[in-house]
Amino acid sequence: MATPDITTRQTRARRYKRIALWTIAIIVVGAMVLPLGGYVYTGIQSAHAQAVEDSNPRANYWRAVRGGDQGYTAVEGQEAGVLMQEGGQNWRQMRNGPLANYGGWGLFLIALAILLFFGMRGRINIEKGRSGKLVKRWSSWERFVHWYTAILFVLLAITGLSILFGRAVLIPLLGPRGFAAWADMAIGLHNIAGPAFSIGVLVMIIMWIPNNLPSKGDGEWLSKAGGIFSDGTHPPAGKANAGEKIWFWIICTVGVAVVITGFILDFPNYGQTRDTMQLANIIHGAASVVWVGVWFGHAYIGTVGTEGALEGMTTGYVDANWAKQHHDIWYDEIGQGGGTTQYSGSTTSKTEAGGTGEQPA
Repeated sequence: MATPDITTRQTRARRYKRIALWTIAIIVVGAMVLPLGGYVYTGIQSAHAQAVEDSNPRANYWRAVRGGDQGYTAVEGQEAGVLMQEGGQNWRQMRNGPLANYGGWGLFLIALAILLFFGMRGRINIEKGRSGKLVKRWSSWERFVHWYTAILFVLLAITGLSILFGRAVLIPLLGPRGFAAWADMAIGLHNIAGPAFSIGVLVMIIMWIPNNLPSKGDGEWLSKAGGIFSDGTHPPAGKANAGEKIWFWIICTVGVAVVITGFILDFPNYGQTRDTMQLANIIHGAASVVWVGVWFGHAYIGTVGTEGALEGMTTGYVDANWAKQHHDIWYDEIGQGGGTTQYSGSTTSKTEAGGTGEQPA
């Protein structure tokens, strides 16, 4: 029979055991339940904050302003009732960020690449020398349209790019006041010259589209890069080679995009919303940078890069050996027609209607 002391100790041990088990159970349950209380508390606080915010008319008003909601105004016009248009910040970041940065570096690298190429390759000369025979390549009307459009293109490029890159490039050089004066004049010139330029682009597209349709030899010309990397490699070409055709179709696509967006920006009072104007501005800037970059190559090939090319667009005539070297198919086509006409006061007999004339010895 157990003594009283043993019984007491056993009872006490069982009590301690129950206390320990209940303590562990309470700790486990508390560990699972107490975190849930945080969520409940957060929900209560959010609901309270929402209730306070809903009852605060100033907060509601500011939220509506930031969201671009339309309000009432006596002023007439698209989105006149919008106090703050949130898309303007996105437009500003795109224009002053990727467009200005990547566009500027892109144009610089293209110009640098052309300069390095000219330093290594030099001018592409007429390999057989000048023959003294001249071939009529461009009419007076074609040359007028070309130079009319080209001069306006250069004017628009200078004014437009100076506005796009003025903050980073011109303000450090001219100062804020000097740049402000130039920018004011540049914007005026740009807005006036733009519509006049579009006329030249339209006439140029209509006038030269027959010469710039894809033809059989274009693939070979492109595969040999027109022979610009080595002497003696001149793939056959018609009046317009594949490189000139690419330039033409860039005018028809990128150039037309520049013209259309330019009109949208130039005449803002014809129902355009601010979203439309901002999108047009980004497209106008990006397409213009691409167009100017490709024009660098076009201007280089047509001037210092190729002997005898520029005079075709200044006088209308090119040397027969130049035509044979760069546009042999076209030279063969026009070699059958036209008689020669002696220009008074000139030592060169020039061919009208695409024939050839000899320069007297």
